[in-house]
Amino acid sequence: MMKDESGNFLLILPTSDFIVPESMDAITLEIFKSLYTSVAEEMGASLRRTAFSPNIKERRDYSCAVFDRRGQIIAQGDHMPVHLGSMPMSVRVAIEQCELNPGDVIMLNDPYAGGTHLPDVTLVAPVYEKSQLMFYVANRAHHADIGGSTPGSMGKATEIYQEGLRIPPLHLVNNGKLNQEILNLFLANVRVNEERKGDLTAQLGALKVGSDRLQEIVTRYGFKECDQYAQHLITYTARLMRATIAQLPDGIYRAEDFLDDDGEVDKPVRIAVTIKIKGEQAEVDFTGSDPQVRGPVNAVEAITVSGVYYVFRCLITSDVPASAGVLEPIKIIVPKGTIVNAVAPAPVAGGNVETSQRIVDVLLKALAQAAPKIIPAASQGTMNNLTIGGWDEKRNREFAYYETVAGGMGARPNADGLSAVHTHMTNSLNTPVEALEYAYPLRIRQYSIRRNSGGDGLFRGGDGVIREIELLSDAQVSMLSDRRKIAPYGLNGGAEGKKGSAELREKNGKRKKLPAKFTLAAEQGVKIKIETPGGGGFGKKLN
Repeated sequence: MMKDESGNFLLILPTSDFIVPESMDAITLEIFKSLYTSVAEEMGASLRRTAFSPNIKERRDYSCAVFDRRGQIIAQGDHMPVHLGSMPMSVRVAIEQCELNPGDVIMLNDPYAGGTHLPDVTLVAPVYEKSQLMFYVANRAHHADIGGSTPGSMGKATEIYQEGLRIPPLHLVNNGKLNQEILNLFLANVRVNEERKGDLTAQLGALKVGSDRLQEIVTRYGFKECDQYAQHLITYTARLMRATIAQLPDGIYRAEDFLDDDGEVDKPVRIAVTIKIKGEQAEVDFTGSDPQVRGPVNAVEAITVSGVYYVFRCLITSDVPASAGVLEPIKIIVPKGTIVNAVAPAPVAGGNVETSQRIVDVLLKALAQAAPKIIPAASQGTMNNLTIGGWDEKRNREFAYYETVAGGMGARPNADGLSAVHTHMTNSLNTPVEALEYAYPLRIRQYSIRRNSGGDGLFRGGDGVIREIELLSDAQVSMLSDRRKIAPYGLNGGAEGKKGSAELREKNGKRKKLPAKFTLAAEQGVKIKIETPGGGGFGKKLN
């Protein structure tokens, strides 16, 4: 079994050997794969080190990628899966709607123009050598506030206008010169604007790093060879994906799973999928999923495509180039106006973080029928998004804190699930206690593993966590979470993981159970306690 650097489980399937075409040298292909990936990784390192907010510096809630001159993704860092599968749509929209000349940078976050949700701000820049367009570089960072009705911009909402500033593709930089009017407009509509400015500047710097490194590669190898091997990487990835699909039995595999509710109506929200495998091709059809809802858990098309990209990429056994070739043999059907392809002005803040997780859960449940020996049980299935914001009286300034909270990984067919990890569509870290208490008027009262919350079975699901935070200033608190009513499923006879919960503890000791999705005003001294779900178990436990 393979795990990434954060301990997240990667599915694997055996694939056949490959014959490299005469036009493609295998060693050179590997060199270019490493070169392009290193550019994306260095962009990420630059962004992380120069950002202002703990959300980017500590949690690493960002992603970076390299695209060829046609706008096809050829490399990405091991960053956020929910960002990386969807970023190509943002780049495509930027290219289609804007003229990108040397020194230009496009900014956008519109979920209905290739984005995910409003806090994820994407920057796209072309890479030129004189008049020759060679590549595009892009990054996406989750800003801890993007305006809207609640601090952190991740609260309850019934339309996207309540969620924050919506940015269509526009020029943040023209010919190397910052568009100060655009920046002023942005900063006037967000909280803690100095932090937002610092993070945006870090994104710009990361683009410059990526552009410089790509130009160095072209200087060394020549653009013709660089461009040729960019195409080879896409072709090679597609061949790997086709061979992997061919290892699955032909057939039709169906599954469904549910979100607890949308935060507005107490009713489960159905996500359904039918996966058809035929030879080297796959069709993934989400027909039958519920219509889009009033609350903020709607997912746009880019999110659903990202979920499919992530799950099928995990099936490939080798270190596959993270390129556009992954989706080449996969047809994706996502009906408009549904929970998995919402149309404006539906709110979407939770679609990126909660519905994306359920999309993965339902895809894995369907694929478990085709490959029962490699698919794990459900992980916690939520990111437990917590935002706290207001006025820090001690420091006499605004603050906006955002964090996702880890939980249990689903048990694997030959191993227990890991405890207290971020799984699937989030590859972020926690905010260290020291960094959190230094930056915000908050105090961590408890942070521990939630023992025995993983589902029982031949292999146990991983345990969730308990995280209790005390407010040291009056604040507005919001949470978007799930798996509070419907538990993470087990597989092959394994038990469900425990559901999550949250409660408010008042200064007088009274306790109040909180729903999965809420926004409330809280006084200094109040504590918010979160218990995250455990992963499902795998297999029947031996007596």
